[in-house]
Formats: sequence, C-alpha cells, structure tokens
Amino acid sequence: MNQRSKNFLKVAVISVLLSLLAGAVVILILGKNPLSAYYNLLQGCGLAPKAKYGGSQSQLTDLSSYIDYWTPMIFAALSCAFAMKAGLFNIGISGQMLTAGFIATITVGYAENLPGPVAKILVVLIGAAAGMGVGALIGFLKYKFNINEVVSSIMLNYIAKYIISFFIQMYFIDPVSRQSRNITDAARLTFHQVDVGGYKYDLPIGFILALIATFVVKFVMDKTVYGYDIKAVGLNRTAAKYAGIRVGRGIVSSMAISGLLAGIAGVTYYLGYFSSIQPKVLISTGFDAIAVCLLGNSEPVGILVASFLIEIISKGSAYMSSQAGLESEIASVVTGLILLASACNAYFLGRMQRRQDRKHPALLSAAVATSADSGGSAQVKNSPEAGKGKKV
Repeated sequence: MNQRSKNFLKVAVISVLLSLLAGAVVILILGKNPLSAYYNLLQGCGLAPKAKYGGSQSQLTDLSSYIDYWTPMIFAALSCAFAMKAGLFNIGISGQMLTAGFIATITVGYAENLPGPVAKILVVLIGAAAGMGVGALIGFLKYKFNINEVVSSIMLNYIAKYIISFFIQMYFIDPVSRQSRNITDAARLTFHQVDVGGYKYDLPIGFILALIATFVVKFVMDKTVYGYDIKAVGLNRTAAKYAGIRVGRGIVSSMAISGLLAGIAGVTYYLGYFSSIQPKVLISTGFDAIAVCLLGNSEPVGILVASFLIEIISKGSAYMSSQAGLESEIASVVTGLILLASACNAYFLGRMQRRQDRKHPALLSAAVATSADSGGSAQVKNSPEAGKGKKV
C-alpha cells in the first residue's frame, strides 16, 4: 500500500468515527443512549444477536436478509466509481436501476413457462443491457453535444420514473398492494424464504455476482490498457487526446459500463430483494451510492467495505427505531454526516500531503530539481537555437 492509500485510509476511518460521534450527540440530545442505538443497528442486520426471535427466524436469517439488501448497493457504488474514473458523474443510477428492473420484469418476470436457471440468466442479461443503453445515451450526449452528464442523467431519472409509473398503473398494477404485480419465483434473483433446518433464509444469487464484479472492475482499472485509458481521460482529456487516446470512445464506453453495473443493481433490487416495483418512486440506493463511492475512494475493494458500513445503518434503522424509540430518519442523518465528512476527504488529504512535504524537504527539493532538469532538457531540445551550438 502506497503512502497516498495509507493517508486515505486514515482519513476515511477518522471521517466515519467523527460522523458516528456527531450522530451520537444528536441521539443524546433526543434523550436516548447512542451506544444502545448503534447496537440496535447491528442487531437489525444480524451482526449481533437479538433478545428474542420469531418463528423460523434467527441471527443467521437476519444476516442473510442483510446480505440480500447489501447486494444492489455494491453494484450501484461500482457504477458510480467507474464513471468517476473517467471524470464523469453518473447521478442517474436510480433511474437506470428502475429502467433495468422494469424491462426485466415485463420481459422475463411475468413469463410463466421459463425454467429457473434460464429466467435468472435472462434477467441479469436484460437488466445489464437496459442499464448499458441508458448509460451509453448519456455518454453519447456528453461527447457529441457536450451536454453535461449530471443534467442529462437527472432528466432521464424523471423521464424513467413517470413513464414507467404510467405503464405500471395502466397495465401491471396489483390492486391490493398498488405496486406492480409480483414476478414469478423462477425469475427472482433471490431464493426467498428457503427452509434450512427449520429456519427460513433469503439467499441472494446477486451477491456472488457482486463479489465477482468488484474484482473484475479492479482488474480492468489496474491491469488493462483500457483501464489506463479511462483514467487518463478522467485526469486530463486534452492530454489524453494528444497522447493518442480516443477520448470520445472513453466517455461513451465508461458511461455504458457504468450503466451496465447500475442495471444489474436494478435487477438485484427489484427482482431480488423485492419482487415488485413501486410506482412514482426513485429509490435512494442510487444516491446513497455516491456516499459509498466517496467513502471508498472510488476503489472497488474500498467500495465493498464502505457499502457494508452504509447498509448497516440503512438496513438496521427500522429495528433501531422500534427498540430505541428513535425515528428511523436518524439513520439518514448519520449517513448524511458520513457523506459530508467524505466530501471533505480531499481537503484533509491535501493537508496531510503538505505536512509530509514539510517533514521531508530533501525529497521535495530533489523532486523539484528533477522536474527542472527535465524541463530544461526539453527546452534545449526543442529550442530553435539548439543545433547552433548556443547555450539556452
């Protein structure tokens, strides 16, 4: 681990601790015990035992449900990170998730005669393709017409939200739940309420895919020419262009892959953790993924750890509310504090770097001298006086 990664790890840990401390102050002001409240969050996710359990439930069943809930966030945060590596900001993840979930639902989710393995594979492929299509459109608009990806992705969020809501309410509504009709068990990416030893577990197939995707994205970014090109485009498009990198292809393809990951997040949410779609609602997962991405430094392994933490707060909030007598929105306050602290990471990293430079002035002077020598050589080589025997 290089020095910058070590610095970021320190800053990230401090950010989380300060956020939890600030959340504890809020809970104290409300007259509750913050330690008990935070412990309730762990209990709600199956990471700590509850005092008692209902029929067919245990700590492990709670943990399996938490893993099922955690899975879409991994994909959503990877989606955000991939776009950020190319210098793009995909704020349309929730809309891409909704689009992918809806298209997979109406094409495969309601098919009665498909065998389970075929249906599940089709759900993932169709969801990935749908998300990729939306992401590629955003990238194309950015490259071809220089339309800011934040604006276009926000607009597409609302377009998806209202068009899909219209079709659900007109053709696919469940009159009782007022949501879309439930999909078939064959198409669902979670083996729901599987009886094992008298306990009923939710076993998510998507979690295995999420772990694979994490390490595939890391490999692509760190070990391939394409990953280097994407990062070069994100750091400086002008320099990347003069280096021979196809910037337009990088912009469109990075947004397409970001959309693909968002699409898989959508099917693991709407056809995995849930089995229906609520009209006129954009889920918060796509927006919370930004906090996870920032907290994880846009690195796949960091995202895996950060998403684990953030989803504990989100998933455990209902149980905390029932046991500690706190509103579940307190969990959103803590998540917001973490996001705020994560947004300040660049500032603290800069200060740490400057402090280290002051501690090691010899290294800084050597770096400056090397830079000056390189620049001087380049000037001599490119100077019109070079070749005339004159010193420049």
